[in-house]
Amino acid sequence: QGYMYCVLSCADGEDCITVAGIQQCSNPCKIYTVLNDAWRSTNNHVGNKHCDRNVHWDGYYRMFIGNQSVSMPDKCVDSFKCGTQAPLWLAFPPPQQVDEIVQSAVCASFNGDCCWVQSQPIHVKACPGNYFVYKFVMPPGCYFAYCACKVSPPRTL
Repeated sequence: QGYMYCVLSCADGEDCITVAGIQQCSNPCKIYTVLNDAWRSTNNHVGNKHCDRNVHWDGYYRMFIGNQSVSMPDKCVDSFKCGTQAPLWLAFPPPQQVDEIVQSAVCASFNGDCCWVQSQPIHVKACPGNYFVYKFVMPPGCYFAYCACKVSPPRTL
């Protein structure tokens, strides 16, 4: 499955998002899909076999657990958490400035190795209102899944 590269150069705080089949520069804080799976929680120790390779990732996602906005962890997550065998977590801290977009490596932990496999990098944006959005991509195999946890987002100045 190929990755679509954007031919547009977007302004700061914008990224290339496909909307109704057309690539356009948009603010990911305004156009995102809600990802609300309780099993993604780092508190979930049931090692189910959820696999994000089976998801058709498109554009940006905002993570929730219940009605609470949550973030991807940027510290190692043990194997068999987040409803999967190899949980995916951010290898770099998320952006500290509101409206900043950073590219981050994503690690999968397994067999006691925090970064057993590195997945494709993803984009992370800090949004006004203290939340992040993530441009998730297909992980390298199964069973890999993106984790979610309650971490404090950047403060809006």
